[in-house]
Amino acid sequence: MPDNAEAPAIVRWAETTPGAEAATPWAVRMRDIGKAYRLGETRALKDNFREELTSLLRRGFGLARRGRGDKGTFWALRDINLEIACGETVGIIGRNGAGKSTLLKILSRITAPTTGEMRYRGRLASLLEVGTGFHRELTGRENIYLNGAILGMRRAEIAQQFDAIVEFAGIEQFLDTSVKFYSSGMYVRLAFSVAAHLRTDIMVVDEVLAVGDAQFQKKCLGKMEDGAHEGRTILFVSHNMGAIQNLCRTTIYLDAGAVRAWGKTSDVIDLYIRDTLGETENSGRIDLTNRNPPAQGPARLLYCELQNRDNELTSVFRYREPLRVTFGLEVLKPLSFLSFHLGVDRLDGTRVYTSDSEENDLHPGTMLPGTYIISFQSRGMHLMPGDYKISMLTARQGRRTLDLVMDVTRFHVTNVPLEGPPPAVGTGIICGSAHWEVAPTQCPAEKST
Repeated sequence: MPDNAEAPAIVRWAETTPGAEAATPWAVRMRDIGKAYRLGETRALKDNFREELTSLLRRGFGLARRGRGDKGTFWALRDINLEIACGETVGIIGRNGAGKSTLLKILSRITAPTTGEMRYRGRLASLLEVGTGFHRELTGRENIYLNGAILGMRRAEIAQQFDAIVEFAGIEQFLDTSVKFYSSGMYVRLAFSVAAHLRTDIMVVDEVLAVGDAQFQKKCLGKMEDGAHEGRTILFVSHNMGAIQNLCRTTIYLDAGAVRAWGKTSDVIDLYIRDTLGETENSGRIDLTNRNPPAQGPARLLYCELQNRDNELTSVFRYREPLRVTFGLEVLKPLSFLSFHLGVDRLDGTRVYTSDSEENDLHPGTMLPGTYIISFQSRGMHLMPGDYKISMLTARQGRRTLDLVMDVTRFHVTNVPLEGPPPAVGTGIICGSAHWEVAPTQCPAEKST
């Protein structure tokens, strides 16, 4: 334990039900929570014993090593202060290693904090690593009753939900098989089903849902949404920003073991995306002159710039904000009948938008040797929130490719609208402009006077 944390940590949890104290309707409260790990303390016992014995012999012969120093302390969490209201659905986001899982382990009483105080009200069910809370030698049926007993439920209460648990998990055929023979997907399906159906006041879910298939993930999100409507408190860790946005009204953003932001989900996600893109992406400009292999044709793309409606370089756009893409082009000999093609793809490679300069009446004529600026600006292309990438093609007479750059750069569309209402997240890829009209098929009957 670190020198500044000599006293044992205070970990408390109340047995009262949520709402028992009307003056303080919180479900989870953390005060000055910190978790420290001593670096280099995870070797096998035999290794530690061998080192201590060797050190003793060296000291006996006056050969003890000097200057080794302290191995150091790593703080996975520090100064965490949170109060989550009963019935609130809270997302927890952050980079890998930010402390998200450590926070949930403290809340789930799997690990104790080094400093601070943690309290919660009511029954708590947690779904963390695959297999957490299950006994490998017991069958699926036996583990259902074991988990219910751990939550303080009577056997009759568990039996009432038993059929629903098995049906949701889809493991009827393997119900009386030891769970040590389950696949990771079966583990997750059963564990989530138990946590979701047994009567708990707080549900803690880590990124473990990523193990399941897409259909089951959708079922899980729907079940968590049902739990939120029923007044259950839910803490949900995920790297899926769409799932966080759909499920959680408020979100906590952890960074390097501390709370970077906490508030409205859309605002917190935007900050997280900006921080992430600021580290991994460009500021809106990509240099294409140092490609490997280099461009060999008589027309070469030099750079790519992304600009917002204020002509500022950026890789983050608001929903409904026009996308402006500018390419630098070098022509090495006189060329005619040039055309330019821009593609926008999702990160999984699905093409969502294509624009062709010829179809938009751009006919530059003969281009003499020199450098040019090729500009594109979207009209009515309202990409739904998400991450996208851009490709660019320069061709001659629409067929002969002169230069092609795939996946030039990435950009992100947030769910914060430039104007008007926010998008209906998860209902497509593009929200296009259109004309709508309502007309009666017959004249309404006139009211008699």
